[in-house]
Amino acid sequence: MHYNFHWRPVLQALPQMLAGCVVTVEIAALATAIGIAAGVALALGRTSANRTAAGLALAWIEFGRNTPGLFQIYLAYFGLGSFGLHLSSFAALTAGIAFNNASYLAETFRGGLRAIPATQARAARSLGMSGPQAFRLIVLPQLFRIVYYPITNQMTLSVLMTALGLTVGLDTDLAGVTQQLNVLTYRTFEYFSVAALLYYLIAKAMMLVSRLLARRLFRY
Repeated sequence: MHYNFHWRPVLQALPQMLAGCVVTVEIAALATAIGIAAGVALALGRTSANRTAAGLALAWIEFGRNTPGLFQIYLAYFGLGSFGLHLSSFAALTAGIAFNNASYLAETFRGGLRAIPATQARAARSLGMSGPQAFRLIVLPQLFRIVYYPITNQMTLSVLMTALGLTVGLDTDLAGVTQQLNVLTYRTFEYFSVAALLYYLIAKAMMLVSRLLARRLFRY
């Protein structure tokens, strides 16, 4: 087995790969934000007394949690295109990851809602707050404190899922840039080793930032 490693082309291409890292983080952050908003709505739907809302929320969650994320991205990119709705690779990847995030976060939020005593919302109502006010000012802050770390884990998973953008032609994120460089040079081991290291560093940086934010947000 004779293989000569060539790291100089990788070092020269590092600025391009770092630019791809920025796009990767953008997609992950956007997909997580959309997933959080949709997840809260789904959690409320699952706990709703309205059977239609509960049924639709359950259908979303069951489909999202029990089918591969790749299929969900394909449905956003190829499936919607069959109905005349053509999404860009960036939008389809973001939508697919957000759909997947919402499915998992919905159950996390539902568990968090159950951990908050119902008496707190009733006490807020007795002080003159409306139902939406009680939820926004009393329940929601406690909910996000409970589910904060699962959300950060989900964002890390979102970063790793962005590599699936290769399957729908995305070439501006880290995986896409790496593949383009690999096709031009055939230095597969070198480029993808560095890309793997960059994914690792992004994930570790996110976890570090989340811990620092937690110390500031949840001091009391």
